[in-house]
Amino acid sequence: MTTTLVMEAMAAANAQLRWKRRKQEEVEDSDSSSEYSDDDPVVRGRAEPETKPILSGGHVDHFEIVERVEMGQMASMFFNKVGVNMFYICIIVYLYGDMAIYAAAVPISLMEVACGNHSCSAGSVKYNDTDPCWGSVTRTDAYRVFLTVFTLLLGPFTFFSAQKTKYLQILTSLMRWIAFTMMIVLALLRIGKGAGEGRPPVASLSGVPNLFGVCVYSFMCQHSLPSLVTPISDKRRVGALVLADYVLILGFYVLLSFTAIFCFDSSLLHDMYTLNFTDNCHVLFPVFTISTNFPIIAVTLRNNWKTLFHRDGGTYPWVVDRVVFPLITLVPPIVVAFCTHNLESLVGITGSYAGTGIQYVVPACLVLCSRRHLEPVAGRGAANKHRSPFGHAFWVWFVLLWAASCLMFVTANIILTDVQK
Repeated sequence: MTTTLVMEAMAAANAQLRWKRRKQEEVEDSDSSSEYSDDDPVVRGRAEPETKPILSGGHVDHFEIVERVEMGQMASMFFNKVGVNMFYICIIVYLYGDMAIYAAAVPISLMEVACGNHSCSAGSVKYNDTDPCWGSVTRTDAYRVFLTVFTLLLGPFTFFSAQKTKYLQILTSLMRWIAFTMMIVLALLRIGKGAGEGRPPVASLSGVPNLFGVCVYSFMCQHSLPSLVTPISDKRRVGALVLADYVLILGFYVLLSFTAIFCFDSSLLHDMYTLNFTDNCHVLFPVFTISTNFPIIAVTLRNNWKTLFHRDGGTYPWVVDRVVFPLITLVPPIVVAFCTHNLESLVGITGSYAGTGIQYVVPACLVLCSRRHLEPVAGRGAANKHRSPFGHAFWVWFVLLWAASCLMFVTANIILTDVQK
């Protein structure tokens, strides 16, 4: 639902940009006509005020999505100053959470490889952080050593620009697809041999709060839609294409989840699923598939910080631009990763709060505000062909109500859990 809302807002943003350009052209034409006499009938006709909606009529589809308008730009177009700042704060918190999760996940994987699964029994033993790794060095110490190395190797990318990452992203996506497929196949093979250890209950309500955060992370693509949808040449069936994409993703997640719960003992499942695949003391999946994302997210977060504090016509001093912004981008998630490597909590909190804002609240508000902005300039004949099937205002308010309910439920669960402890 919110994906279709974002696409409607993208189409409205394209129409808004066309309207502004047309108004600018009219101003330029008006300025050039001032060189002539006001008695000239051609000039009088040109200088007459616009009496019809600027986007109505004609054969041009003003709502065609041909320009990539990112979420931040749409927020600047349709929100007031407070709304724009709230959007950037939300996406910055979300990206901070992303960085903290990657910063913790990579050292955890390296720790598992270095310390090894001493039982060699495919994850049948769960270790404590205080257990020894190398002599007097505990597993926590090893984790922090790898986190330090990870920071020193990938942290410097935050101070530079991440341009031309096309092939890096293609390689990362390919490795992720291979990893997905391998995990499903290996779990099915193990279940087929009768070695499955999972005896899942019919239902367990204790995991519902974290389910919200995990689902937000699993299906979060709203902030990437401008880059995904705009390059599509034929957008007549973009809705069906997006629906098919979601069905494919859901199918993979269902296969991954059900093979996991029947393959592994639920009490021994790691927060990061790939760590469950140990055999003969070797972790099958390297960490390179997730390491490549860290620099890209870091640069994106740094640029969002710059945009949040940007003032028209102003530039940042070299120290602020090249040192301060990278440091405020890199330091907080690394500090969080040093303090905790509980991926379940990191995913649950980040997804439940900031992720809910990006996936639910922002799309709904963008659609509401974009409709109000275009109402004065869009005539009845200028129908938005990318209007959401859930175009009625009821569905928009339902999304906002759903988001508020999820946040209250998750917050109440966190408070009750802390009280019980």
